[in-house]
Amino acid sequence: MITLSTLDYILVISFFAITLFIGIYVSKKSGKDSTEYFLSGRTMPWWLLGVSMVATTFSTDTPNFVTDIVRKDGVSANWMWWAFLITGLLTVFVYAKLWRKSNVKTDIEFYELRYGGKPAKFLRGFRALYLGLLFNVFAMAGVTLAAIKIGSIMLGLQPWETIVYAGTITVVFSALGGFKGVVYTDFLLFFTAMAGAIGAAYYLVNLPEIGGIQALITHENVVDKLSILPDFSNTEAVMTLLIIPLSVQWWSSWYPGAEPGGGGYIAQRMLAAKDENHAIGATFFFNIMHYALRPWPWILVALASLIIYPDIASIQEAFPNISEDKLGHDLAYSAMLTKLPSGLLGLVLASLVAAYMSTISTHLNWGSSYIVNDFYKQHIDKNADEKKQVLVGKISTIILMIFSALFALYLQNAKQLFDIIIMFGAGTGLIFILRWFWWRINAWSEISAMIVSGIISLIFSTDYISTTFFGIEGYFPSWAKFPIIVLITTIIWLVVTFLTKPENQIVLENFYLRTNPGGPGWKKVLNDSFSKDLKQKSNDNWSVPSGILAMLLGCVLIYSCLFATGYFIYGNYFNAIFISLIAVFAAFLLIKTWKKIKSDIL
Repeated sequence: MITLSTLDYILVISFFAITLFIGIYVSKKSGKDSTEYFLSGRTMPWWLLGVSMVATTFSTDTPNFVTDIVRKDGVSANWMWWAFLITGLLTVFVYAKLWRKSNVKTDIEFYELRYGGKPAKFLRGFRALYLGLLFNVFAMAGVTLAAIKIGSIMLGLQPWETIVYAGTITVVFSALGGFKGVVYTDFLLFFTAMAGAIGAAYYLVNLPEIGGIQALITHENVVDKLSILPDFSNTEAVMTLLIIPLSVQWWSSWYPGAEPGGGGYIAQRMLAAKDENHAIGATFFFNIMHYALRPWPWILVALASLIIYPDIASIQEAFPNISEDKLGHDLAYSAMLTKLPSGLLGLVLASLVAAYMSTISTHLNWGSSYIVNDFYKQHIDKNADEKKQVLVGKISTIILMIFSALFALYLQNAKQLFDIIIMFGAGTGLIFILRWFWWRINAWSEISAMIVSGIISLIFSTDYISTTFFGIEGYFPSWAKFPIIVLITTIIWLVVTFLTKPENQIVLENFYLRTNPGGPGWKKVLNDSFSKDLKQKSNDNWSVPSGILAMLLGCVLIYSCLFATGYFIYGNYFNAIFISLIAVFAAFLLIKTWKKIKSDIL
């Protein structure tokens, strides 16, 4: 536990006060109707939404998660989430404008736009609870767990104290301010969190015990953790950290903030944008900041922690009050922060509070939007007026906070949740990508994929079941489980697709008229249609090929920035400059390609 100075208290309390003020200030307008409460009237500019997306993913569990995997497997272990850049840029250049054109309130409402009948209605309601309640509580529990660990190490707080102090203020301003309050506070939270992360990394790397960046990267505890790419002589590492994420995981698995084809709170922000151009600009800005610039401060602190706290035993020795069920490598990040001086400590604490509040407030508003718009309004009270919907949204916000807090008390580390969510979403991602461009996909495709993915994931993730009843354990290397789940799930949903009836022609035509996805996958629908408006839209230029090219160029640009930053930090200036030139060339080509895409932000 550390002792806070008066300056530290002033910084933290001021931050809380400003956040609450923003929530109260915008509460009157936010409560006007459900569109204002959940989407801020669809008037948000790209830069504000982009910053909000970055702030949301700047959660307290992320530095803990990065620290955990870097200490165990090195910098290259980050490829398990860096691979999602491909998904993110596909959303930017292909799906962002389609989401904005759909004009739905939530991405779950999409189901009754794209599909028809009782299966679509069931899918919408079930997914609203499945994602808005179950998976949303999982995600928030991971963030709350990180806050608990930070509070216990840095402030000596009991888990329930952290939840009460941080959770209460967050749920109050989230319930009052709605989406507008969340986005406005995100703008403040982002700069606070970024300043805290960079300031902490700079100070900690230059501690006497570390001796600066050069001493850090040459230390015996660190030198074998520095490689940005995995050891290619280690098949298990290459397959797990690079091949599977880059070849299968990015398109096949659903994960919050990196949904194939867009979705969740990313879709919520695209739907809140002024127009298609602002939706594209927001998501592109988010991907640059999220992958290219932000990881390195966390990575540096994780590497430095290997010198001061080389193993879990040393962390336990330094912090004997930490309970056994919360002990892990991810605690090293919080442990390092206890060495910060007055002033910077207050700023970093405020930044961690900012990261927690930004992520939790987003998940609360996003989850309650599902519960209200896609479950309550559709299945419980179809005639609910706008004020009643806002009230239910506020009540569901509180309930979500309580459930996630209780679940957090039973978790040990953030990677547990990452593995659970990745496995349970395996095989469903391809549907989310193709449903916009292939008319034959129907509601039963998604229902079957969702059910099969969950069952197969449960079988493979439970050693007792897989060994006792299926004899699977031992037949496959551990890295093969994920692609096998994807393969089985994909085969089954494809079979179900062709065995069930396609969607009604009228439903398909209405969807095409609203979103105009284009492409050869809609040829049959267009040929069977008598609609002149549909025929006219089919003659529009298809921007998807240019969008895919822009996605590839964007990947080269952002990965080059990521690598170049790392090499500059490591002092490998030749590689850093060479890769920087690649980034500049990729940026030049990307600008030219972007101009071919109709929805140009400029």
